[in-house]
Formats: sequence, C-alpha cells, structure tokens
Amino acid sequence: MKYEKILKEQKDYVIEMRREFHANPEPSWKEFRTSKRIKEELEKMGVKYESCADTGVVAIIEGDKEGKTVALRADMDALEITELNDVEYKSKNPGIMHACGHDGHAAMLLGAARALNEMKSEINGRVKFLFQPAEEKIAGAKRMIEEGALEGVDFIFGQHLWNDVETGKVNIEPGARMASGDGVYIDFYGKGGHASMPNQTIDPVVAASSFIMNSNSILSREKNPMEPMVFTLGKMQCGSRFNIIPESAHLEGTLRCFSQETREKTFDTLRRYADHAASMYNARAEVSIKEGTPVTVNDEKLSLVAEKTAEKLLGKENMLKLEKTTGSEDMAYYLNEIPGVFAFVGSGYEDKEKSFPHHHPKFDINEDSLEIGTNLYVNIALDFLSL
Repeated sequence: MKYEKILKEQKDYVIEMRREFHANPEPSWKEFRTSKRIKEELEKMGVKYESCADTGVVAIIEGDKEGKTVALRADMDALEITELNDVEYKSKNPGIMHACGHDGHAAMLLGAARALNEMKSEINGRVKFLFQPAEEKIAGAKRMIEEGALEGVDFIFGQHLWNDVETGKVNIEPGARMASGDGVYIDFYGKGGHASMPNQTIDPVVAASSFIMNSNSILSREKNPMEPMVFTLGKMQCGSRFNIIPESAHLEGTLRCFSQETREKTFDTLRRYADHAASMYNARAEVSIKEGTPVTVNDEKLSLVAEKTAEKLLGKENMLKLEKTTGSEDMAYYLNEIPGVFAFVGSGYEDKEKSFPHHHPKFDINEDSLEIGTNLYVNIALDFLSL
C-alpha cells in the first residue's frame, strides 16, 4: 500500500489520543478540553487551524500542487451516560462517557492530519479537517457551515465507527444512508373540570389518546409501502390529579424518513390527523414540527471512488452491504451543501459478547478499527483530489 510506512507510524498515536479523549469526555458545546488538545496536537504538527462554532476546530494543509479542496470531518462530543466499563481509560467525568465512538473519530482525524502533513508533495490541492462539536445535539454541523467551514470545499468525507459491524469490514454505498430526524410536538386543548362530570368538560386526554392510536395508520395507509419511515411518540404529559380533567395534553415524538417528499407529506398528514382527532371531541390541536437533520445522502460518483479506495485497502471481501438506518446524523447538513460520502467502519469485536451497542454504558470499540479509519481518511482524501 502506498504511504504504508507513514500510515503505520500513526497507529500507536491514534490509539493513545483516542484513550485520552475517552478518559476525558465532554458533552455537546462543552468540548473545551478536547478542543484545546486538538489545537495543541495541530500546533506540534505545524498545521494551521482556527476556531469555529465555539469549540470546533478547522485545520488546513496546503499541498505542493494546485487543485481542489476536500474536507474530512469528525465529531468529538460525548453523551450523558455513566460508564460501566472497567478499563484503564475509563471516563474520569461522572455521568459523561464516549458511548458512540466520537473519541475514535477525533483521534483518527488527528492521525490523518499527521500523516497528510508528511505527504504534502502528493496532495493536489488542499485538505480541510473539520473537528465538529455537538453532533449528539444535531446542531454542530449547521453551526460549522454557518461560520464558513465549507467555504472553498469541493468534496467532503466522514465516517462512523460502527459496533454492529465486525472490525475489518467497511460499508460505503451511494444514495440515502441515514434518515432525516425531526421533532414532533402536539398540544391538544380542551376544557377542564371534575372527572365525575365529564359532560361539563372537553377532554384533551381522550383526543390525544385517539391521535396516538390512529397515528399508526400513517405508516400503513398514508405512505408508499416500499418507503421506510418511523414515527414514534415517546412522551405524553397531561393532568395533575386522578379526579381532574385537565385543560390540555402534550405529546412529543420523532419522525424519521428517507426522502424529502415523504418527509414533507408526512408533516401535512400529522397536522390533519391531529386536527381530526381534536375535532371528534370538540377540542383543538396545535402541531409544531422542529425540523432536524435532512436525509444523509451519499453522492453516486464519489461513493464509487471511495468504495474502490476502501477495496484497495481491505480487499473486496471486506466491503459490506448494509441496509440504511433510521438513525440520523448531522453529517447530512454537509452533504446537503456539497457532494460527499459517509462511511460505516466496523468497530465490533469478533466475540459478540464484547460488542455493546452505541449509547450503551458498556460501549467500547475494537481499537484495531482506528488504523482502518485513519487510512480511509488519508487515502480517500488523496483519491478525491485526483479526480
């Protein structure tokens, strides 16, 4: 493999940085130590950087040859979870842990910057490194874009360490890969009163309950049966006492879709169902939809390039086909602006008992995956710039 020696030299460094980040996790928008350490490492390399989106960092390496600009992106925030692993790099911050792999992403991107900085003679253009905050809040990417992180960028590549896939396997496919993620908030308003005399009231709890039960029809009758979609109501808040009919009932849920057309149509459908449920009981409904991430869509041409790059590194037998996931990712905001690719890199253990799912208090990665991810960052960047 080209640049094998330079890339091999990053392995221990990336593991060391990943363990440091893992032991010192920070939640969204509070990645102060992480940001400081990234800047310190970039300074050691002699790589120019600037702050972006408060705790974010944008670094750039100028190649010796003229050309386009590719961005490599990694997130770096942790989650409000108490770690249950007994490892030397266990979280030192109570109630916070890296339970999703962002520690690995940031470490791999630092390793890629370190390697690419030694390969300037091979770079046709520029490589931007986006160390992004607040992915877990689905907010960091949007802020990075607003503050100019994508200015002058032609392509972008990002990846996610994925514990559902064994280490050594990689998934890169064109088209929709992760769902949009929107918040749905519905308030039903009635007329409160004594529970023993419901005829004197307008019961918003009954209207809200009717909507909950009938909303399942959105999945079975209102959408194309070949189009995946998830609508889940996770919160219902109403009432203060067993014998009081309240004035209002509040619902909160999430909508996940794989096309903008389905997404917009379902927004309208939710409003219609809520109005219908309310009118049946002489109540009133108000629907508020907080639009989150768009669909994460990989560019067709760049996906083929990235897949061939990964095949060269790992062999065709280790390229995996995966069904798209109803989880959402704010990488989608970048891909909504410029062409790019988002890959899933296996980080699971061969022993399935050791592979805990993302956001689990015992989540950990097989650190052999870090070398693969670092190599992907470097080689895909170079191959994109050769287009």
